[in-house]
Amino acid sequence: MTIEPDHQARERKDLAGALKGLRLAAGLSGERLAVRCSMSQTKISRIETGRTLPSVIDVERILAALETPQEVTRELLVLARRANVDYASWRAYARVGLYHKQAELRALEQSSRVMRHFLPAAPTGLLHIRDYAEQTLSPTVASEPSRDVSRAVEARIERQAVLDDASRSFTFLLTEQAVRWRRASSQVMAAQCAHMADVSLKPNVEIAIISQAAQVPAIPLNIFVIYDDHLVTVELFSGEVVLRDPRDISQHLDLFDLFLSHALTGSAATAFLRFAADDFMQQRN
Repeated sequence: MTIEPDHQARERKDLAGALKGLRLAAGLSGERLAVRCSMSQTKISRIETGRTLPSVIDVERILAALETPQEVTRELLVLARRANVDYASWRAYARVGLYHKQAELRALEQSSRVMRHFLPAAPTGLLHIRDYAEQTLSPTVASEPSRDVSRAVEARIERQAVLDDASRSFTFLLTEQAVRWRRASSQVMAAQCAHMADVSLKPNVEIAIISQAAQVPAIPLNIFVIYDDHLVTVELFSGEVVLRDPRDISQHLDLFDLFLSHALTGSAATAFLRFAADDFMQQRN
């Protein structure tokens, strides 16, 4: 289920108010509750005032410390799970300009140290050449929002400077379909594959490929990106979901490792990309 931003804000406010109300009803100070659930008093205060969104685990610890009845606990945990999920439609981004989304991604990348991209459908923007980026950002069906393509492409290309920051590590895990899906001409596809092969040689970048010949015991349903161990973004046709619950993050880390264990890595992945580039070049003739 997707949740609209206004609804999300209300649910987060309701969660903060409910937790504060339960503490007051229990006759506990913020300091005393903090001791009971092994949190800082500052964190308790920030949660109750809505300045910090608590994780589901945080809420579980607070409710256990307050000895809340099971029915109330169940209701608030459902609310906490919903509050920890964001949804934004591509149309909402288009209203303010899709280049703003690129700025948002850039900030997220600059605040993270370890990034894992699972890419079953297409390479991520961090790996795009300009011609390929123009194709992927151009609307293709009537229901898609209009886009300021040139500005979004420029912002996407500028983001790629983060790949040269040796203090950050990137793993891009693509399926063979993501490599070979013809979103552009053979010439552009050849250049795109050659570029990814070059990027795979950076010391802080790993590009891995799941070939169609591999037998994988899971289905690649969605593009997702894991930022460190605190946030996951999942792409849908209509928009993007952001997950913050530690259990959701752990599940996606496990999925990523499962898919990665069936992928070509290192020199084998680089050679695969070079071969794909040569294959596209031959198709030009």
